Amino acid sequence: MNTDKDIIFKALADSTRRLILDELSDRDEMTLYELNARLIMNHELSISRQAITKHLNALEDAGLVISKRKGKYRVVIFNKDPLKDLLKGWIE
Repeated sequence: MNTDKDIIFKALADSTRRLILDELSDRDEMTLYELNARLIMNHELSISRQAITKHLNALEDAGLVISKRKGKYRVVIFNKDPLKDLLKGWIE
């Protein structure tokens, strides 16, 4: 179980990944293009879609993001359950 916690903390250690989760928490789901636009507009973060994809893969490996196909687009969704499980022991 500690390995799962380590993966989550490692994913959250990167500030760009935290910005991605901030943006995803504002909406139910978002395409890669929408996410890229919001990072540029809201945070003045100049980042390529390929770099965002690498960050999303790390977040998905940690279980914090779920991605699925909708037609020709990849849609990403913030999964808060791993964070709830992670903090449950500390805040209860």
